[in-house]
Amino acid sequence: MNKVNDRESMDFDVVIVGGGPSGLSAACRLMQLSTENNMDLSIVVVEKGSEIGAHILSGNVFETTALDELFPNWKSEGAPIETAVTKDVIHYLSGQKNAFRVPNLFVPKTMHNKGNYIISLGRLCQWLAERAEDLGVNLFPGFAASEILFDKNNTVVGVATSDMGIGADGKKKDSFQAGYELRGKYTILAEGCRGNLGEEIIEHFSLRSDADPQHYGLGLKEVWEVDPSLHEEGLVVHTTGWPLDNHTEGGGFLYHAANNQIFLGLIVALNYKNPSLSPFDEFQRWKHHPKIAKYLIKGKRISYGARAVNKGGLQSLPKLSFPGGALIGCDAGFLNGAKIKGAHTAIKSGTLVAESIFEILSKEATESIDLINYENKYKSSWLYDELYQSRNFGPALNKFGTLLGGAFAFIDQNIMQGKFPFTWHNSFPDHETLSLKKETSTIEYPKPDGKISFDRLSSVFLSSTNHEEDQPSHLRLKDSEIPIKYNLPKFDEPAQRYCPAGVYEVLIENDTPKFQINAQNCVHCKTCDIKDPLQNIVWSVPEGGGGPNYSGM
Repeated sequence: MNKVNDRESMDFDVVIVGGGPSGLSAACRLMQLSTENNMDLSIVVVEKGSEIGAHILSGNVFETTALDELFPNWKSEGAPIETAVTKDVIHYLSGQKNAFRVPNLFVPKTMHNKGNYIISLGRLCQWLAERAEDLGVNLFPGFAASEILFDKNNTVVGVATSDMGIGADGKKKDSFQAGYELRGKYTILAEGCRGNLGEEIIEHFSLRSDADPQHYGLGLKEVWEVDPSLHEEGLVVHTTGWPLDNHTEGGGFLYHAANNQIFLGLIVALNYKNPSLSPFDEFQRWKHHPKIAKYLIKGKRISYGARAVNKGGLQSLPKLSFPGGALIGCDAGFLNGAKIKGAHTAIKSGTLVAESIFEILSKEATESIDLINYENKYKSSWLYDELYQSRNFGPALNKFGTLLGGAFAFIDQNIMQGKFPFTWHNSFPDHETLSLKKETSTIEYPKPDGKISFDRLSSVFLSSTNHEEDQPSHLRLKDSEIPIKYNLPKFDEPAQRYCPAGVYEVLIENDTPKFQINAQNCVHCKTCDIKDPLQNIVWSVPEGGGGPNYSGM
């Protein structure tokens, strides 16, 4: 027991923050190596969701490359990977009714999905968690890591989970339970995109000093049950163009999964300029395009969710290791934007860091050694080669727009094989890209029809989001006056539109605008932490177990 703060302390060899594909893969690989070498390692995975998979949201067309390496017998071991891609279709939507199919000859090879599978990444993580437990990993779902622990030498020595049972007034309730200190020789941060501890570590150790800013998109997703006569299991549809203009990056996806289900969604890059743009409403009107609506007209929406995705690629990767630990998966930014895939890269990064840590622990080192071997393993792996080949994809779209950028991507990937003798950069962070309200035209969105398009609150209901209401808000303003005094006159306070869950509102009370935060609606997408013009909104973890409870997303 830590007498200073009454927090119980537990010691492990490795502490992993995040029960997604990268964190679970790291845990599994460490225990595989431990078993193969007759070592007794103690590994813990702490996950803020109420259960493993509760906060996992992804398309997902899955490439098995990294899983083949980690669990070669995944098919016979019952991995929930069954629906093989049978057909790829890409449509350019030239308006709200018109479209043409992009010939396969002109599709960048990174968008071809032969050999891949349509899956629920949440269910895959649950399967990985079962493998981890079988191997002897300690899983702690429902506990939110809220604090990095340092020793006197400025080395990370673990994390502390948040206290539970604190009232909104900051006082302890009868249900109060102090957080735990989970201490380890190494701490792996695998929180997913824009992890709050990962961002703290990146700033603390200046890990991004030689990298571009990270760039992001907001991905919105729904799961529908559709008429069997309209369902083509294994069909993968992508769209580009409408409803986004040529200078707003993004695109739609529609995947025919098993059991007459369709996974569909829209990704909107968060470097958009028009402050009146609402990614949620763009998604709702996208579904009304005939190429999409034809599948939904007799269907039923059963799930909804939203999550930021990182899209900066190779140029935006920070230094991967720090004293006492490392960043993996989307906490580092390993998603391959040219493929629109990050699960296989997350799994690979998890196995690489596990092998790096095991090399050190097997030598019985008495003190933590910087994981420079993790950086070296990454740079000599197919993961680096893949990201290097795709490095100009995102910057090209940013530089030239959807049409010319897409043409460049075809030449870059299909003809030059990613070997152009230059590397483009994008040095403007997403929160600096908004134009002033007076310089842009207002986007008018149609009202939802309740059949194909819906409002935010009914959508949040389908995400099964829940937070204990009597707790301090996990969404904090650095300066409470900025939303009304700065953001409202300049940008018509964009938080009320970029948030896909109705968390932020501008209310009028006695003829005076008031900024309201409905933290209980938060689906943990992290968009506010990314897009606020002055970086005034700070996202932190709520009580463990709070947030969405996605099922099969």
